[in-house]
Amino acid sequence: MNGFTATGLGSLPGVDADEATRIVGGELSGLPHVVELPARGPGSDMIGRTMSMLADLAPDLSVETTPVGWRFADAPGRVMRRARSWLAEDLDAAAQHYAGSPIVKAQVCGPWTLAAGVEMRNGERAVRDHGACRDIAVALADAVDAYVREIHRRIPTAQVVLQVDEPGLPMVLAGGVSTASGIATYRAIDPQVVQGHLATITEAIHRVEAISWIHSCASGFPLELVRRAGFAGVAVPLYIDHAEEALGQILDQGATLGLGVMEASGVPRGVAGGQIDASQAAADVLGQLNRWGFAPDAVADRIVLTPTCGLAGSSPQRVRGIYRALREAGRLLRDEGRDSA
Repeated sequence: MNGFTATGLGSLPGVDADEATRIVGGELSGLPHVVELPARGPGSDMIGRTMSMLADLAPDLSVETTPVGWRFADAPGRVMRRARSWLAEDLDAAAQHYAGSPIVKAQVCGPWTLAAGVEMRNGERAVRDHGACRDIAVALADAVDAYVREIHRRIPTAQVVLQVDEPGLPMVLAGGVSTASGIATYRAIDPQVVQGHLATITEAIHRVEAISWIHSCASGFPLELVRRAGFAGVAVPLYIDHAEEALGQILDQGATLGLGVMEASGVPRGVAGGQIDASQAAADVLGQLNRWGFAPDAVADRIVLTPTCGLAGSSPQRVRGIYRALREAGRLLRDEGRDSA
């Protein structure tokens, strides 16, 4: 990757994989990502999509929809088949529009967000059952292996960055996941157990020679824990709550930081009005690097600019503008690094 590369986090608006992938390929050629289009319906969301990968390898981990989300099923059904069909469409579009790319990013839902989001047959969340949590992590590790190989088959030139999305992780650690009754929450999971299951996933990613990232927009994200689990990159909003020191330490340790610098509106944090502002995004990153004590050129290859979270609620036109502004912010930062060298 070039210094201060820009990428997206995965989810985009619309239902047309070819159109969405064409936007990504045109604006984010430095690090294009496999698109996710949750507007298509159940099975295109991060949980349904990832569980369909698990069901391919472990049919007893199939899920079906309920009025409030997902529940384990006896065997893959229509929703699982549809989810796999949509994923194949997304990968086919990536193969067409990212052909020859040296690097491509893809995304899966992490084991703890899956465990917090899927019900067992008794209506309780899988996070309540230690055996179910372990089974999800082991199956996800196998699915990661298969997924990376599938991407390599379609885009043989590409190094794969695999982003593990864990928005539910802070609630799992804090004991904030609601029980079936809704009047209580499950007990907090031991951080060592959480770290161990995440390490199962990073080890699988590294075995297939992919690059492991973890992403969350949630406050309270356990940055030190996920680094101990072996992730090579962490993608979070630039101004994630109470995390400035931990982010600086992660960068100092040699990890890659995906810094969310632009809201779904296209406006950097704290900027009034409605104009997409690449220069302000670049200034925000530069200011943070200065506070951490890093020269821009010294860490340029380990800073990736992203939106603060997924863009499924935006319009295709707004997405294009945000991605273009992120790319421009990266150019401004590279220029700043050359000027200061």
